[in-house]
Amino acid sequence: MARKGTLLEQLTWVEAEGALSPEAIVVIPIGAAAKEHGPHLPLNNDWTIAEHLKRRVLEVAEVVIAPTIGYHYYPAFVEYPGSVSLRLETARELVIDIARSLAAFGPRRFYALNTGVSTSQALRPAAEALAADRIVLRYTDILAVAADTVRSVQEQDGGTHADEIETSIMLYIAPESVDMSRAARDYHPGKGRLTRAAGATGVYSPTGICGDATLATWAKGRAVVEAMVDGILREIESLRSEPLPPPV
Repeated sequence: MARKGTLLEQLTWVEAEGALSPEAIVVIPIGAAAKEHGPHLPLNNDWTIAEHLKRRVLEVAEVVIAPTIGYHYYPAFVEYPGSVSLRLETARELVIDIARSLAAFGPRRFYALNTGVSTSQALRPAAEALAADRIVLRYTDILAVAADTVRSVQEQDGGTHADEIETSIMLYIAPESVDMSRAARDYHPGKGRLTRAAGATGVYSPTGICGDATLATWAKGRAVVEAMVDGILREIESLRSEPLPPPV
């Protein structure tokens, strides 16, 4: 099937000049390539999700997709080896610099295909800063974009990370990356970063899981991913007609 979108990284600069028109919507995927996801999922879990969603958008939406960002703001996971988090200011400026660089050639509307939660804390001020340049930045709220479907399939008491839902997503899009023999239930309600130290400030999680990964299934993953794709495509299409911020 012929794809409707364009991968910026595969263009020459001459081709990019034509693709980066004022009418173009530029999608910036964000997915951690180094962030713990329990003993049963790889560190590049979010990168894999972002790449899958990017491909799905590429197939059906007339957009220009920028290279995926593999590092961003993930402070809740830094106690677990291999996890990398940028400072909030660095993550914010990273997206601002990417958008401003590409906007210089025409585009004024950007969509961050965001697979993280804490990332929103940096994307929100990035959007505010870009609005002063008459650039629109919108981004995925990953907890809201498929919330109705998640509620309909979820069986765990609670969870937010490497849990029933996230593991189900991976069973659907990359089953070879999942080791269900190491999946666990590790749920301690609370707020703050995950911690491996019992009694420390934060949410105790010796496994790095927050939820019940043992309940994950391919069917649940399919339902959630398809709902996510539908929601993201709707948000991108609504961005086409969104007015630019007024001059400052």
